[in-house]
Amino acid sequence: MAMDDVFKALADPSRRALLDSLNAHNGQTLRELCAGLDMARQSVSKHLAVLEEANLVTTVWRGREKLHFLNAEPINAIADRWIDRYHRGRVHTLADLKTALEQQDMDEFAYTTYIRTTPQKLWQAITDPAFTSRYWQVTFDTDWQVGSTMTWERLGVVMADPAQVVLEAEPYRRLAYTFHTFTPEFAKSVDMDEDLRQQLAAEQRSKVSFDLEQVGDLVKLTVVHDGFAPGSALPGMVSQGWPHLLSDLKTLLETGRTMAEAAA
Repeated sequence: MAMDDVFKALADPSRRALLDSLNAHNGQTLRELCAGLDMARQSVSKHLAVLEEANLVTTVWRGREKLHFLNAEPINAIADRWIDRYHRGRVHTLADLKTALEQQDMDEFAYTTYIRTTPQKLWQAITDPAFTSRYWQVTFDTDWQVGSTMTWERLGVVMADPAQVVLEAEPYRRLAYTFHTFTPEFAKSVDMDEDLRQQLAAEQRSKVSFDLEQVGDLVKLTVVHDGFAPGSALPGMVSQGWPHLLSDLKTLLETGRTMAEAAA
């Protein structure tokens, strides 16, 4: 998406108010957004259309309800382009906005990015260990059939559990699975506090879905991580991890190298 569209969308105070509303409570319907703001339904719809066009808002259907999520990807792109060119004080506002977008208190996390690739290559990149190990440092041992178990391995730490399963698998269009188990070995590998690990391990298991949609010569990728326990610390954790991971995935598919490989 063009950065001009992002700045144009952010220039309007009503649209910023909509983003503030989603930052406070992500995943709202149009009715919920209208109820929380002093704007007519038609005005809210028009502003949301501009925000969606700029990729600042992404939408996910839940049955008959269309949920709206604040999307951090354009802000990440702005920061990646300019954050290192100026003194930190001169971009304090931009940095604060980026942080706010990545550290939402949410029931669901949604992130949309556009990648110059094909659905086939993107599908391979999110399922093939040769790809996932490069930008994620994670590999999956599974046949990618619905109901099949998944063994996660991250930097030598293996996470296996009967509840780690494939939920949906429609090649080149949609993939969903349950999130990994918080084992003591995993916690040690990422310096996670044991009390936090035990809290996360006792919670209901969350899930992740990937939706792929061809848009011209791009693929629109929407990642939704949901199913969090009320009051869980996990949403804040994944909202910081997913943007960087997906930016690295995009870089790998478009350039052939991850960001770390390009910097080396």
